[in-house]
Amino acid sequence: MKRSLGILLLFFTLNLTAVIALAASDPNDKEGSKDPPLFNRMPGYYIYRCDDFEFDSYQFQVGPGKTQTVEGHHYYLIYYPNDNIQIPSPLQIGRNYLNAIKAIGGQLVYEFHDPDEDIVLKVVKNDTETWVYVRASANGSYEIHIMQKQSMNQDVVADAKSLAQSIKDSGKAAIYGIYFDTGKAEIKPESEPSLKEIAELLQADPKLKLYVVGHTDNVGAFDYNIKLSKDRADAVVKALIGKYGIAASRLQPFGAGPVAPIASNQTEEGRAQNRRVELVAQ
Repeated sequence: MKRSLGILLLFFTLNLTAVIALAASDPNDKEGSKDPPLFNRMPGYYIYRCDDFEFDSYQFQVGPGKTQTVEGHHYYLIYYPNDNIQIPSPLQIGRNYLNAIKAIGGQLVYEFHDPDEDIVLKVVKNDTETWVYVRASANGSYEIHIMQKQSMNQDVVADAKSLAQSIKDSGKAAIYGIYFDTGKAEIKPESEPSLKEIAELLQADPKLKLYVVGHTDNVGAFDYNIKLSKDRADAVVKALIGKYGIAASRLQPFGAGPVAPIASNQTEEGRAQNRRVELVAQ
């Protein structure tokens, strides 16, 4: 009896999974496409276009004549209605997405009509800030931009020779390939290539001594950013000492916080440039 019940439950689970899978796709979907994170689609719709950019930027309208640029993982989809459905109004489509994001703690940023229904939404979930723009047209189609805010992973890092030349020319070298989670000072694993190049720089010139200087943008309290930048500089120094055997006497951490920006903190692009680690010759 228990075995029969187990088989029945397995059959039910497999069929439920199949139903969910069918509900999340449509035979007319563009090949290889799928719904983006957070949302399913309006019933009876298929994906006409689906773009997935690991890193991109998009300008969201946040008020009359006001926009905000967000950088991160960008999903762009266009949905068309199938022929056999009653086409919903643009307002109905917009309200569906608005109610869906409110249900998970999100909010409406801006709504406008031109005469299509346009809404901008935002939600912070699982430490990820997500922006959404939905544009619904009177013909029943709608498009959606979803931007999961994040900093770009720096795939190209300066090698030890380039760092040495920069220090020779200007007394310092900026490093953008050392990564930390927002508000934290633990170095992320993808920072390894940059740490390796810094170690090679020091190994190639045994007389070189460096200040390792942490910098932040101006978001948050001043004292907090000073401490955060110092903690991050400490983490870099400890990694170079512990993993690469660099003598502690050659490295001195310092936290400059937001006081030495190299770009405007009024834009996300500028703030990203200001969040950096610099090597400064002693």
